[in-house]
Amino acid sequence: MPAVFRHAVVVGAESIDALNHANNREFLRWMEEAAVRHSDARGWTTERYVASGASWVALQHRLDYLRPAFEGDAITVWTWIAEIQQRTSRRRYLVARDRDGKALALGQTVWAYVDLAIGRGVLVPADVVASFEAVADDDPRLDVIGPARRLLRRDT
Repeated sequence: MPAVFRHAVVVGAESIDALNHANNREFLRWMEEAAVRHSDARGWTTERYVASGASWVALQHRLDYLRPAFEGDAITVWTWIAEIQQRTSRRRYLVARDRDGKALALGQTVWAYVDLAIGRGVLVPADVVASFEAVADDDPRLDVIGPARRLLRRDT
């Protein structure tokens, strides 16, 4: 499973707002979907997290909108772990339109690893850390994103 994960989305009518483009909240939803699917692909499903008694919860989101998405657009949400610390993880995202490769949004989420019974942050277990690889901005594995990768330098 690649460290840089690709999540394909087709913008549906339910995502369109009164201005005839995808509502801003939809980008956040697609980012979260991509994060969950990436975790699933790494063997850490929601069910596995719940059974372990701890899971990731969003601590902070950042989302920079660059261009609108429209109904019917095929888009890709690229996501990867930028860093894993003792109790948190920083995940990055780039949303691009498939037909022309144009970047639509850049984002990141700081996730906290939380004990579900007490609602407090705990150390990320070694088996969770071992399931994910951190990808730095200069990592060649980000070449899969294409020309939009150059935008990552301005989003630090």
